Amino acid sequence: MRVLVAMSGGVDSSVAAAMLVAEGHHVVGATMKLWGGTSDTGCCSVADVDDARRVAQQLAISHHVFNFSDDFDRHVVGPYVADHAAGRTPNPCIECNRHLKFDRLLARADRLGFDAVATGHHARVTRERGGAWSLRRGADPAKDQSYVLHMLAQPQLARTLLPVGHLTKSEVRQRALALGLRTATKPDSQDVCFISRSGGREKFLGERIPLRPARVVDMEGARVGELPAVELVTVGQRRGLGPAEPGGRRYVVAVDNPSATVTVGPVDALMVGELPVVEPVWVNGEPGAGERLLVQMSAHGQPVPGRWSGGIVVVEEPVRRVAPGQSVVLYRDDAVVGGGLAG
Repeated sequence: MRVLVAMSGGVDSSVAAAMLVAEGHHVVGATMKLWGGTSDTGCCSVADVDDARRVAQQLAISHHVFNFSDDFDRHVVGPYVADHAAGRTPNPCIECNRHLKFDRLLARADRLGFDAVATGHHARVTRERGGAWSLRRGADPAKDQSYVLHMLAQPQLARTLLPVGHLTKSEVRQRALALGLRTATKPDSQDVCFISRSGGREKFLGERIPLRPARVVDMEGARVGELPAVELVTVGQRRGLGPAEPGGRRYVVAVDNPSATVTVGPVDALMVGELPVVEPVWVNGEPGAGERLLVQMSAHGQPVPGRWSGGIVVVEEPVRRVAPGQSVVLYRDDAVVGGGLAG
């Protein structure tokens, strides 16, 4: 099989490529040049590209760099800025997977005659008895990335290989060390690649949109403070709200961007029994109304029981409200059913 491996310069994609070579596939490495600005985080630096190239040399496979920076700006950076301006909390890694790794890169692989694309994500693709493809959690619960891949449907899964999904992170590093790969001890990427550590979100957004001070009010509408920029506030946020009140800590319970008003209250004010979900996508069809599923509301959050009810997830026990723009993902045991954006 001809396989194009997305090599980010990290240990997971390095080992994924090595495993496919060992299995006898015709493997070619590809690193996507996505962000054209400065980067000291994530997986978009010049050093990452160099690491990917040198691992490809160690594995004796060809390596290419594809410049997808225009697509990245259009589908990831632009919407990230627009979401903050509108009071939503985006997840750029999910949108990068949706539009770049499993759309733009897959299309390029098709044009170049590859049978499949592989990545180093910690998740598993399996085929069911009836022929349908499933996306399942990775073997390492602490590193499972199925949440950020929930948008993959049958056409993408049929052409996707996730070689390290059945390994723990420790096992991945052990394999890399045994092979002498230069990325064996490289730390994992943790941050958004286009947000620098030195400037952070505030500097990045402030260079692109006006940041307006936010008026902070309590649940009764009385003014209780101010925050530097309403565009930087997230529902559920605790940081920056001052010391705890006599009644306990305060949290952001609502953000009204047009009026630059942030409402704060106790944690109880965040608790909801229903989660509105927009733009849902399904791995293999919409679940039946009332089917008991597991609901995950962040990349490494604890799943809770709930049911899909046509645009609304009804949870069995109250949970904290999910910030608009974040993903709500549904599972059937360890298999992703699908998900969408919190409304």
